[in-house]
Amino acid sequence: NREALYRVHERPDPMAIELLLKKLADLGVPTPPAPEQLSPATAAKVLADVSERVMAYVRSSGRGTEAFPALVLRSLKRAHYHPENLGHTGLASRAYCHFTSPIRRYPDLVVHRALLKELGLSDEPPASELKGLAEHTSARERAAAQVEYLADELCLAWLLDATLYERGWDDPFEGEIVGMIASGLFIRFGDVFEGYLPARRLAGDYFELNGLGTAMAGRRGGRTYRLGDPIEVLVEKIEKAEGKVELSQAARTRK
Repeated sequence: NREALYRVHERPDPMAIELLLKKLADLGVPTPPAPEQLSPATAAKVLADVSERVMAYVRSSGRGTEAFPALVLRSLKRAHYHPENLGHTGLASRAYCHFTSPIRRYPDLVVHRALLKELGLSDEPPASELKGLAEHTSARERAAAQVEYLADELCLAWLLDATLYERGWDDPFEGEIVGMIASGLFIRFGDVFEGYLPARRLAGDYFELNGLGTAMAGRRGGRTYRLGDPIEVLVEKIEKAEGKVELSQAARTRK
């Protein structure tokens, strides 16, 4: 446990894994038996089993190709930098650090300096500064990831606009429900695009989100939309400057 910046990924929160099991069961995805009381170590083992079962189910059923693996990923804690070696659960590694890209990632440079310090060739980095460096670099990484996400949204909005210019706006896309909030559904379509389908555009009923956030059901007991369900959509509006896409449901999937 040398003085450096480690890339750590701590064991999952047992409560997050319990919630994941409830969501998958509600969606009809087979889950492993779990003890009544989950410890972080047990939760990690259950999660590994869940991951394998989810991927096997996706391959065999063709359902939830995007949505179900994403549920598993969202149950994990976020990897970050830390001055202590806490292990990396996602890589099943007892010790891990970033080392190979010092020209674009500052933690790698800190690790290089730590190695030189171990060899007696440097006095840096001071141990007293590592905690602050870990917090700062983790925060900057999150900020950079957000910028990258927004850039992807903008580029995909322009690409979708160009695609529709060639293929026309009236042909529906095959999509999959990958997320939902009280006001609508998030749809992945056309392999790379994602858009928002407001609940007000769902015909025939007033739809409400269930407590687990896995389904949106009509008040009158009609149609239910679930995570992982296939759905055909039309693009209604593209806000290229904001990277936003609004969708409507194609007529033949409204029944």
